[in-house]
Amino acid sequence: MTKEKKNSYEKITLDNGLRVVLSHLPAFRSVTAIVLCGAGSRYEKHETNGISHFLEHMFFKGTNKRPVASDISHALDEVGADYNAFTGKETTGYHIKSASQHLPLLLDMLSDMLWNSKFDEAEIEKEKGVIIEEINLYEDTPMRRVAEIYEQLLWDKQPLGWDIGGRKEVIRGVTRKNFTNYIAERYAPNNIVLSIAGDYARDEVVRDLNRFFGKEKRREVPGFLPALDHQTKPALRVDYKKTDQAHLVLGVRGLKLGHEDRYNAALLATILGGGMSSRLFLNVREKRGLAYYVRADHEAYLDTGTFCASAGVDLKRIDDAIRVILEEFAKIANEKVEEKELKKAKEYLKGKVILSWEDSRNVAAGFGSDELLEGKIRTMDMFLEAIEAVTVDDIERVAHFFFDQKKLNLAVIGPFKEFQRFEKLLKF
Repeated sequence: MTKEKKNSYEKITLDNGLRVVLSHLPAFRSVTAIVLCGAGSRYEKHETNGISHFLEHMFFKGTNKRPVASDISHALDEVGADYNAFTGKETTGYHIKSASQHLPLLLDMLSDMLWNSKFDEAEIEKEKGVIIEEINLYEDTPMRRVAEIYEQLLWDKQPLGWDIGGRKEVIRGVTRKNFTNYIAERYAPNNIVLSIAGDYARDEVVRDLNRFFGKEKRREVPGFLPALDHQTKPALRVDYKKTDQAHLVLGVRGLKLGHEDRYNAALLATILGGGMSSRLFLNVREKRGLAYYVRADHEAYLDTGTFCASAGVDLKRIDDAIRVILEEFAKIANEKVEEKELKKAKEYLKGKVILSWEDSRNVAAGFGSDELLEGKIRTMDMFLEAIEAVTVDDIERVAHFFFDQKKLNLAVIGPFKEFQRFEKLLKF
């Protein structure tokens, strides 16, 4: 076991390679423990697409120690715990938050689910129906579905472009062996981070680490297929669906995780689409009434990313909405923002960071994700300092890099059968 201590966190690496991040927040009366694994849809094979997300569900369906799902839920409900899980393209996480004195139960529960789940055949068959209904829900939710279509457009036929929920035909054929093979492949201790944030007794936590998480042996973990980019002209995908509102995502490929311009991109997204006084909100919704929601985001992955605007717009005026978004992209790429606007964006973003840090779950997830994906941790002060250091020249430079006509990508869901109208709009 090795240890590394900073002012706001402590990092411990067990002999089997599992990393532990401890952040003591004595003002809290709660604690969050989250297990993060380097598993997700981009690590899957075509014939097992969706296994990462399905596995997330199965970890709550019974272990050798707690044989049925209700044994897990009852134990956590008895202490008023808040628990859930999530699956992404590069990370899967399992988190439990409770009053501080129950941390030993949280660690016991997480390790039990992680390495002792039963994967009962009857539970697997039953959960297939749940997963397929979840996929149906997302397909019937255009506001969410359009983002998946957009990433398919960016990374067509590549693992990074696959839906996290998977394909129905794959889900129907999943077996117990698929789960155990995937755990053997990716759920190695050296591919896992345990992050704990809140109020806890440090000596008790350190004592429990090897007992709960030190028994599994380290092993080799395969990497991922790099994202490929061969785009030379604007790209478009329109999925026909009879809706009362059109949903669109318009954007470009962005920066990879850890890129030196990451904070510039975050502030660019804030200026364009962060909050109700952002450029897109004012010009698309408030002035013209073209949309109910409109926002901008930068999403980063290990080797690539995307910067995009999303909106739910009036069916009859979707062309106008696309034009206005493109006008705002072009404007910010060719005209420096004013210092006053940049300062407002900085304060907005810093405020969001500070508020998020008041929840032990966000601290645990943030520190854990940083350690798992980047091998280093960013504290709140580091965030705030990096945001404050961004200049108007930085914003102009990153905007000019992003908003190149040949890089444009547009995904649309709505009752549209003629695509040419949208192709003609994709220009600056």
